[in-house]
Amino acid sequence: MSIKRSLLGVPLRLSTLAMVFFLMLGAQAFGANPDVSDSEEAIAAGKSVFNANCKTCHKLDQKFTGPALRGVTDRRSIEWTKSFIKNSPALIASGDPQANAIFKEFGNVAMPQHEFLSDTDLENLLSYIEYGDTAPAVVEGSGEGAAGEGTGGSGVPSEYLTIILAVLVVVLLLILVVLGLIISVLTKYLNNQNLEEDDKEFINQKFDVKKVLRSDAFVIIITALVIALVAKTAIDGLYSVGVQQGYQPKQPIAFSHQLHAGQYEIQCQYCHTGVEIGKSANIPSANICMNCHTHIQNVEGKDGVSSEIQKIYNAVDNNQPIEWVRIHNLPDLAYFNHSQHVAVGGIECQTCHGPIEEMEVVYQHSSLTMGWCIDCHRQTDINAAGNEYYDKLVQLHSDSKNSLKVKDIGGLECAKCHY
Repeated sequence: MSIKRSLLGVPLRLSTLAMVFFLMLGAQAFGANPDVSDSEEAIAAGKSVFNANCKTCHKLDQKFTGPALRGVTDRRSIEWTKSFIKNSPALIASGDPQANAIFKEFGNVAMPQHEFLSDTDLENLLSYIEYGDTAPAVVEGSGEGAAGEGTGGSGVPSEYLTIILAVLVVVLLLILVVLGLIISVLTKYLNNQNLEEDDKEFINQKFDVKKVLRSDAFVIIITALVIALVAKTAIDGLYSVGVQQGYQPKQPIAFSHQLHAGQYEIQCQYCHTGVEIGKSANIPSANICMNCHTHIQNVEGKDGVSSEIQKIYNAVDNNQPIEWVRIHNLPDLAYFNHSQHVAVGGIECQTCHGPIEEMEVVYQHSSLTMGWCIDCHRQTDINAAGNEYYDKLVQLHSDSKNSLKVKDIGGLECAKCHY
């Protein structure tokens, strides 16, 4: 009997076990509460709710600005999940341990309230979260999805690579343990047999670590891992070129959008006067500030003139503009018109700029990459009601079962955004 040939059957059986192990992992990737509907209608309606309200901060299968969502109804009760979506700050303030754990994990930032969502909206949203888009999304352009979302756009999702590498390491360790056990059992068995001296010497040979480290197979494996990690880092760097998501420069005056747009509910259009009539939203001049601050000289009822408000007075007295630092910068090769989106499209400021009314210091909320914009054009319905400009386009689109979207009227044409 040849001992060397007798061991050839082991790798085949181990590969079979490894395949079964992978299948088991895939089959248990996530769960969902059986009370959540998996109908196509509910999933489609939920996707619209998700794109309009959640996509900026969440992804289904990976962490983003907020936690990964798929499987949430398996981890939490449906009623708790609905309460958290509608008013997470209230749930956090109530002392709920799960809500506070999420709040702390994501930098003590609470999710905006969604009190306007009905129970039907929430049920459809949960259907999409659990059953929608189960296949990994294809990365397009250099960005991620629209409003949604988020991110992304800053590179290949590192969570996927981390999970894959971790699974591979676990599988390899299991294979090594199984191989060690098999070799140990076979060695004991064969030592009890009547074997020739050459065979006994082969069976009882010692493991040589130095020999393994010098082997071609070990060098190839280490080289492949190094190349993979370097390539991943390089790809992430390339995808993040020009993306300024999170950019939050210091401004010459500590202006609080949370105070003005949030607490006092001053409309964005009051200060940004060009947003409905022109390409640019406009940065307000000091005289707009003076409409209020001629009379309001301090905050919270304090006496005297606030040092920040005094800076406005100084700018007016010296006839010098306030040198605000621009935050949202598109490249020169891209054309964007605020009036087309706000006045004609009816797009809310928060769709692109995030929860601006909650920001003490403004930062770039969305990636504003090409992929981010294109995804929005693919998902957004045209608001054609009462707008004669779209009458002909609506008529041409009347035979389609799908709603008229921006992509259907040239929203994906290169020349629309690139002169």
